[in-house]
Amino acid sequence: MSLPILPGAEPWSHDGGPMGALCVHGFTGSPSSMRPVAQALAAAGFTVELPRLPGHGTTVEDMMTTGWADWTAAVAEAYERLAARTERQVVAGLSMGGALSLWLAAERPGLAGVIAVNPATQSQPEIAELAQGMIDAGTTVIPGIGSDIAKEGVVEVAYEGTPLPPLLSLMGGLADLEGRYGACAQPLLLMNSPQDHVVAPEQADFVAGRWGGPVERVSLERSYHVATQDHDAELIQERAVAFARRVCSTTVR
Repeated sequence: MSLPILPGAEPWSHDGGPMGALCVHGFTGSPSSMRPVAQALAAAGFTVELPRLPGHGTTVEDMMTTGWADWTAAVAEAYERLAARTERQVVAGLSMGGALSLWLAAERPGLAGVIAVNPATQSQPEIAELAQGMIDAGTTVIPGIGSDIAKEGVVEVAYEGTPLPPLLSLMGGLADLEGRYGACAQPLLLMNSPQDHVVAPEQADFVAGRWGGPVERVSLERSYHVATQDHDAELIQERAVAFARRVCSTTVR
């Protein structure tokens, strides 16, 4: 039986022109955090897919049995839906969605470009060890990480708790991913917040120093982690649209 979707957490799809954009949300979050970017790309003429990742946008319990393999499979499926009706595609993601975007670039060399906002890029053995210890002790949920936003009155549609088994799976996925960046030749638009209380800003430096293709960086000085809903939201949208138009103007196969 399918669970009710939280208001604002619905997936979204838009049929536009021959250029396509896949937008991916973050860990314990929902499509709402990437909806402003998705809508900006749609307004610019892109065909857009904004999926809801497995286990997200419903209940923490629903997420408990999902992991990296489920999320990557969902991203790959959404990309194939997009690629079937467009000529060139970019992928854009926030936080874990950024990690999944980087993963898609490693899996699909024909992708025209990647847009990553405050992406998780590195495994953290100490976090994995801590999470495993808590699970072994009987704790499976800790306080949530949502709504790290500087702008007053803005609340992210995200879970109030963080499920530890999926977090452990994410750490494992990042461990496998971090050695693949050098083989990725696509242009990367990397936007990150110096004041990020969820993903350390150094993680952006990590991928920037290892990415095999050209890297364009933007500092989001006025925003926290969920920058797509923060003070720099319009800047992110403008830069994402300009980058996507540019990289899609040349076929990358």
